[in-house]
Amino acid sequence: MENKTARFTVLLDPRKKRMFEEICAAQDLTPSQVVRQLIREYVIANAGNRELPAWLLAASKKTATA
Repeated sequence: MENKTARFTVLLDPRKKRMFEEICAAQDLTPSQVVRQLIREYVIANAGNRELPAWLLAASKKTATA
């Protein structure tokens, strides 16, 4: 798993943000958890010929089985 974190700022419409937060809360997830999951899935799906680290693939499998 990653040791350090980096801030990622996203600008979006306040209505979409509110709806996103409501849906996350209904699923007992934080918006950050959902965004990290989406980024993991995107990186894995679009990595091309890049070798993916084992921790990334393991984190993706945990999410899929949860």
